[in-house]
This record gives sequence, C-alpha cells and structure tokens, in this order.
Amino acid sequence: MLNKRKSRWLQSCCMGLSTLAMGQFTITPVLAAQPGQSITPVKHVIVIIGENRSFDHVFATYQPKAAGESVNNLLSEGIIQLDTNKNAIPGPNFAQAHQQAATDAGPADAFLLTPAKTNFPSDQLPAPLVGGPKVSYIPNACGSSTPITSCEASLTLAQQSESGLPSDYYQYLLTGGTGQSSKTPDQRITNVSALPAGPFQLTNDSGMPYDAYAASPVHRFYQMWQQLNCGPKQATTTNPSGCSANLFAWVEVTVGAGANGALPPSNFSTEYSPTAVTTGEGSTALGFYNVQKGDVPYLTKLANNYAMSDNFHQSVNGGTGANHIMLGHGDAIWFSDGAGNAETPPNNVKVFNGTVDAGVVQEIENPNPAPNSNNWYAEDGYGAGGNAGYPPPYSTNPVSGGGSYSMCADPTQHGVKPVVEYLKSIKINPNCEAGHYYLLNNYNPGYFGNGKNAYTDHNPANTPFTIPPSSVKSIGDSMNAANMSWKYYGDQWDNYVNDPYQLNWGTAGSNADEYCNICNPFQYDTSIMSHPDQVKAHIQDSINLYADIAEHTLPAVSFVKPSGYTDGHPNSSKLNLFEGFVKKIVDQVEASDYANSTAIFITFDEGGGYYDSGYVQPLDFFGDGTRIPMIIVSPYVKQGHISHEYSDHVSILKFIERNFGLSPITARSRDNLPNPVAETANPYVPVNRPSISDLFDFFEFSKKGTTTHGWD
Repeated sequence: MLNKRKSRWLQSCCMGLSTLAMGQFTITPVLAAQPGQSITPVKHVIVIIGENRSFDHVFATYQPKAAGESVNNLLSEGIIQLDTNKNAIPGPNFAQAHQQAATDAGPADAFLLTPAKTNFPSDQLPAPLVGGPKVSYIPNACGSSTPITSCEASLTLAQQSESGLPSDYYQYLLTGGTGQSSKTPDQRITNVSALPAGPFQLTNDSGMPYDAYAASPVHRFYQMWQQLNCGPKQATTTNPSGCSANLFAWVEVTVGAGANGALPPSNFSTEYSPTAVTTGEGSTALGFYNVQKGDVPYLTKLANNYAMSDNFHQSVNGGTGANHIMLGHGDAIWFSDGAGNAETPPNNVKVFNGTVDAGVVQEIENPNPAPNSNNWYAEDGYGAGGNAGYPPPYSTNPVSGGGSYSMCADPTQHGVKPVVEYLKSIKINPNCEAGHYYLLNNYNPGYFGNGKNAYTDHNPANTPFTIPPSSVKSIGDSMNAANMSWKYYGDQWDNYVNDPYQLNWGTAGSNADEYCNICNPFQYDTSIMSHPDQVKAHIQDSINLYADIAEHTLPAVSFVKPSGYTDGHPNSSKLNLFEGFVKKIVDQVEASDYANSTAIFITFDEGGGYYDSGYVQPLDFFGDGTRIPMIIVSPYVKQGHISHEYSDHVSILKFIERNFGLSPITARSRDNLPNPVAETANPYVPVNRPSISDLFDFFEFSKKGTTTHGWD
C-alpha cells in the first residue's frame, strides 16, 4: 500500500490417483442446502482480514501442540534452527531459501521470470532499511518534554481515534517507534549490514521487540511473479510449479514499488549509501517473527486451541486491492466504460483536464527494464503527482504514471508473454478474456462511500488512479439472490462516508479516517453502490458489528476490515494491533449467544512481499501467490489441527457457497475449481491441478461438545 497520508489506492500424477480424484467429485454424496440455509451448525461466518504478512513471516518457528500434527515452515524444513536461547539462526538447509541477485537489463531484454542469477556481494543481503514512525502515529499531546507513553492525553486521543481494540491494547498505539531515519539500515536488527543471503529473525531481546514498527516490502503484481522465480525447468515432483522464491531481495532493491515511468537516477544503488538513491527497502522481505520467543502471542494461542492452515495462499500476485477484489468476486475486475463494456485505460493520455492536477498518465503496465537499467520497470507504480488526499489550496502538480493494468489475453502486451508462456508450459489456462485490461494493483474503487461515482469526479483532492464502476458479479450478489443476510464492516466507514477524499487520513481523534476504501470488494460494484438501500443494508462501520453481536442481529456472513491503525500492515501498523482487533471480536462472540453457531476465519489480504518457503500453485494469470496465515476459530474445528489442503482467498467463498447452498458466482470465477486431491506423501501439492479447498477439512461437525472441542 501507500504511505499513511494517502488513501489506500492503492503435472505429473499417476492415472489411478487421478481417476480416484474424478470419482470423488462425481459420485461422493454431498448434502444439499436450500439456497441461503446452512447445512452445518455454522450459521454465522465472520471473515477478518489483516494486512501484508506471509505465513513464514509470522509462523516461521511455530510447532504444533496437538499430537500427530505437523507444520511446514522455515524451522521444520531446516532452513533455520534455534540456538540455546531459542533465537533463529541459519539451519542445515538454509540454502533452500538462498537469495540471489540477477540481471534483467534493457533495452534488449524484456521482463524475465527467471533471469540469469549470481550471488550478492559476499553472499550477504543488502541491508534491510527502516520504515515506520520515529515515535508514533498518534501525536504527543503533552509536548516533547513528556514521553508519549506517559501522556494520558495521547492515550485518550488513541482511544478516540480507534474503536476496534480491547482496553489494554490502546497503549500499543503509542509505542514501537523506530527512533531512526527512514530508508537507512535498521540498526535494531541484529547484524543488519552482514546478514547471510536468506531469511533472518526480525526481532531480538535488545533493540527490536515484537511491539516495533518495521518497514514494508514491495508487493505489486509483476514484482511478485518475478520474486517467485517460476520456470518449468526448475519443476520437480514435490514442486511441480518450479517456483524457487529466491529473488525476493533482488526485486526489492532493483525496482521496489515502481517509479511511474521515471528513469533511474544517476546515483541509484541496490546497496545503501548516504549519497545514493535506493528503493527505500533493502532486504526487508526476508525478515520473520519468532513465536518461540513470545512474538505473535495471541494468534499463536488461537492456532494452538483451534485450527490453522499451512497451505493457504494470497489469491493474486500483488497488493491489497486486487486480493480483496478476488476475495469478494472470485475473479479480477477490468477497465470499462462504467456500464459493463471493456475499454482501454488511459495510456499516454492527459487526464483531469482543466485542473491543477492535469497530466499525462500511463495506466498500462510495462515491467520491461528501462534502458540502461537492471530490472527498473519502464512503467509501473501507484501513480505520481496530484493533490489527492489534501485540502485546498491546491498546488499545480501534474499527475503521471500509474501503470497497473494488463490485457493478459494479448501476449504482445508488455509483461504478459513470459507469464502466459510459463502457465501454458505447466498446462494452466490464464483465464483472460480478450479485450479486457485487468486491474493488477491498487486503484481506488469506482464509488465513494456516499454512492457517488468516484471515477468521473475530477476534484483535485480525488485521484485519477481510480477504476470505473464494475459490473463483475460478487459473492454479495449471490447472497442477495438467495435472500441471505450479509454485511461488510469497515472500521471507520462512518467517518469516511462524509470524508470521500479522506482529508482526515492520518489525523488522530474522533474524526480519524483510516478506512480502507480499496479493501472493500463491494465498493467497486455498481450492483451494490448505486443503490442506497443496498449500501445502507450491507456496508457498515465495524462499530455496528459489535452492536449486532450484542443485539443478536448478526448476519449470516460478515466481512470485517480493520482501519489503517489496527490492520497490522507493516510500516503503518503493527501485528500486535491486529491481534488486538481480532481478540475483541473473538472474545465478544465467545461470550455471546453466537458461540455455538459461528466460525471466525482470520487471515490476511496478502503476504505483503515477505518471503515464504511454501509451495505455490499457479491457478491462472493472476496467481496464486505466497502462503498467508489462516486460522479458523469455532467450537467445530479439529482442535490444534494444521490443514495441509491447498487453499486461497476464494476457498472462503467456496466454504460460504457449500455451507449455504449457493452456486459459483459466475462460469469463470475461481470458485468453480474442484477441491484438491493429493498424495499422502506430499499433501501440499494437488494432483488435480488447478484446485482449491473449500476449507471443510478444518471441521468435525459431529464431534462438537466432546472434551477436545469448544471455545477455549
């Protein structure tokens, strides 16, 4: 995502087993539900979505507590091991996660998925750099003479700014500042300038506690494809996708989050220097937490007492917007005329004419390297210039760049051919419709919260990097057709509705507007947002969730999104704040009448660009990407279970559809994919690719009420 000030725009298998798989899907009896009626004791589904953490980044050192359970992570793979103090150090198989540099030089070469590689200098990572506030995003209301942690007025301001935390978590809105200048080597990290070229423990007992802000890695579409380094020549029986994931650091330091068409400066460097320009990240992507040392305590407790997946994935290579869109639609959305007809997005076209923001944008992606560069994408970025998010008076600031669309049905389009050829080599359909430019990265949705068209609004406080209203069907449309109750609860929605340009973004207090507009999949949709009654019924503030639980008006399906303060996004939030947001909901449900009829799905939008060692199954042009955490809290889950079935965000839709008797959203949406079938020796890799789980394997509905089940 972007900074705190701006709005969130941004095949091999045996024939016998294959035949068995087909039989499972064609002859196994399945309970049928009347549309909208649950076939299980789960009458209420709550989905909580945090921000930007991969599975290994969070659970690298996790060990299951339940007998007979296993987990696939950095520790179990021997990529790391623990010393006598339980600190993580390189393990005997550290080479499996070895990070390398590479060469993708323009203009002769095009975008490469598997460029020629070499070791980093001294086989060490470029130093990870600082990100996050020096002190806090909540201002010190007592002045510089009083530490903010001792300032009662600041604690009160924190409580006024955010409604989604238990009382004892508000203190964490005041703590964890970096104390350093951004984009310099993070001296809190042990051995920061001489790290071996692989994953490293982020936290320590001295300068980097768990309650610390840290930098955010790049997490854009083509960057993630390249970081995964997928190629058929690298495929093995256990890793048939051939994705080695050994270019995370290199992509971070060569292109980062893109430059919106600007050429690399003459003093650009992949290594930090006080006189050089860098991408501002270093090797941030390789950091991970250590639950053996007490990091991530609440999510670890939930994993121990309920159930977790070690094979759940972000559904799109890329960032927050695209992954939330896939979560809501089971598909990507595309540029249109706002009435359902595909069009070409503005490219080398002047937009916002007649305003101080008027400028030429290039909204079509071009990840080919710029001339005389090594992997500096020619056109890629969230968009530059403009006055978006700021009040008047406006300054002249022409917009530019913004490459975020690709027409992936056309292999002559920049960046498309390498991905499509790779997919065809492993017999995967890209699933791209002709003439459609799909949105791959963060753009603002086509509607404001007040229901007005955001794409046609040329106020300088708005942004041209907005996708027109979408006609692609969503799970909301499916639930509406079945007369199901459902809501999207967005933290700080009420403040946002009256602040469409988010002028109060980054402003602490009762008017704080850290609502994530790009996170709401239904805010892109004409079928919802153009109907005030639909918006009123289905899009509400998270304070309404707490009221609905208390007043026994909880809908059948709830999607819940924290604000920018508590979503756990690195740099702009912290993981312990997301833990607090989750805990408040879990505790309230547990204490309510809904305790025996609810399943709470806790996950993240994407891995945030953090390294992960798990298998990735390509499903189409858009993904999948790295593993991310998924924990299910319910009295009906297998306690302490670690699910190895392959799944992603759309698996949540499949669970909702199976549980409530709904059909797939459209004929092309991912929820049509079958459940995976895997060999016992390799449960992570489906033999019936592409396939994704419906998450029913987490549950034992017949066992509820035994001594091993129930709320902790």
